[in-house]
Amino acid sequence: MGEITVLTKATSKSRSLRTTIPVSIVRQFNLSEGNKLAWEIRAEKGEHVIVVKPFKRKEDDGD
Repeated sequence: MGEITVLTKATSKSRSLRTTIPVSIVRQFNLSEGNKLAWEIRAEKGEHVIVVKPFKRKEDDGD
């Protein structure tokens, strides 16, 4: 298993949650504040798997 993080409430009025991206992942993917992440749910071997990837559109200028 990889890194483990803890979910916390995003705001007191929302059901949204947030977590911290481990520094090893930040470095590996060269992430910085303001970058976007694409989230996908897949079924693999009878389980739901969450896939998170840095989101970069071709027309983006590096964000």
